[in-house]
Amino acid sequence: MAVKKAEAGTLHIDALKQGRVTLKLIGTTPFYFNAMSAKAKRTLLIGGGKKTAAEKKELKHDPEVEFYDSVYRLPDGPTLLGFPAPGVKGAMATAALETPGVTKSSVQRLIFLPEQKIKMWGKPYLKMDIVRSADMAKTPDVRTRAFLPRWCAEVEIAFVQPTLSVHSIVSLLSNAGVIVGIGDFRQEKGRGSYGTFAVVGDDLGDWQSYWDEVTQEGRDVQQYALENPECADDDTAELMALLEEERQRRAA
Repeated sequence: MAVKKAEAGTLHIDALKQGRVTLKLIGTTPFYFNAMSAKAKRTLLIGGGKKTAAEKKELKHDPEVEFYDSVYRLPDGPTLLGFPAPGVKGAMATAALETPGVTKSSVQRLIFLPEQKIKMWGKPYLKMDIVRSADMAKTPDVRTRAFLPRWCAEVEIAFVQPTLSVHSIVSLLSNAGVIVGIGDFRQEKGRGSYGTFAVVGDDLGDWQSYWDEVTQEGRDVQQYALENPECADDDTAELMALLEEERQRRAA
């Protein structure tokens, strides 16, 4: 913010200006959704309570429901799937730790994302993974999430000028795409390398054909995929086959 000393001894303060830029994210590694399930939200709201005898006989997991519940949705627009904008801002703030000339706190103050969720293109597949729970014993469990082998997104970013410029926003977001990523099991967490992305503007260059192809997987394709899930890999297909066998056994 520019401050000028006026002749009368008062201070003349120039107001900060706000710039805006819309950028495209091109997924360079697959993406995991990680929205909290409706069941988990219910437990947080009203508590778990004791299970009835019938509930105790139910299977521990319902992969199709967990898959459907794992995504973030947009009420309208070209895509059904979205991703929380604060997650993108958080990735940029984390990237600032490895970017000379900018601090994490300045990113948090000087960058704004007007949208609650950004648009995401790509067909979701049902993927099951063996994970470790957060308890002290690190108990193994099976987690089902929506998985996008290929994806792209569009994000609008507002920023304070002249402190930041379009070039600095592109550079910071690009760094976030390389060293942080978005979604679950992302690069930032160390063990996974998912959710990384490249950043481009209106001139897609070498990414044009990829963008054109993936953006065909919009709202209609995504809705159908959620209602008619396909397994993402052979391990998931094997687990689903075992589950179906148990379902049939219990129904007999």
